[in-house]
Amino acid sequence: MLGSMIRFPLLLAPALLLAACTPRQTVTAAPISGQTAVSSVSFYPKETGLNWTYLPEGESGGPLYTLKALGPTLFGSAQVSAFELTGRGAQQTWYRQIDSSGQKLLGFRKPGLTVTLTPPWNEWPASNDWKVGLTWTGTTTARLRSDDARVDQSGSVTYLYNVLEQRQVTVRDQAFKVWVVNRQVTDTLGGVFPASETIWFAPFVGDVRTAEALLLSSRNFKSN
Repeated sequence: MLGSMIRFPLLLAPALLLAACTPRQTVTAAPISGQTAVSSVSFYPKETGLNWTYLPEGESGGPLYTLKALGPTLFGSAQVSAFELTGRGAQQTWYRQIDSSGQKLLGFRKPGLTVTLTPPWNEWPASNDWKVGLTWTGTTTARLRSDDARVDQSGSVTYLYNVLEQRQVTVRDQAFKVWVVNRQVTDTLGGVFPASETIWFAPFVGDVRTAEALLLSSRNFKSN
């Protein structure tokens, strides 16, 4: 599930491109208010008010990155769930559709820059489909648009996921049973997406190790 200070999933690499983007207008609606009890979460956690904190792999302390589930909102005309990551100067919001068919990414936003993915990027499969050796792939068109219209470009992105194993891991003295997933990405945008990443996903918890090599530090809810 996961700025300019570190590599975020689907985050553009060229720093100059991002720096040139000056916020001018809001392109998505504000998240709808409301809270869901964080003691009960979905297989792919999305309930409003859920909160995770992370530290970079190899670090034992320092400022935390915070991921928040902002709740339901609109991305264009699509109903989505919004997730915002902040910390160490980074800020990025992802817009996802999460249901019985799995988890799909429709796009994301940084200050001054919006990226839309058509069709949506298939991040995770249906909850009952998880197994070692499972693979899935897809191609989407990524459109990059800045609020000041200085950036407006598109390119194709092809992704491939491979579920390598399910195993027990201990992170920050917490034990998790995770699916270990390798994700490979190629694109026609000059290699702006990380080419290969490893993710640890735990059902009813979320990403224990994110694609940016962030390790889960804490969360404000318990697993079902």
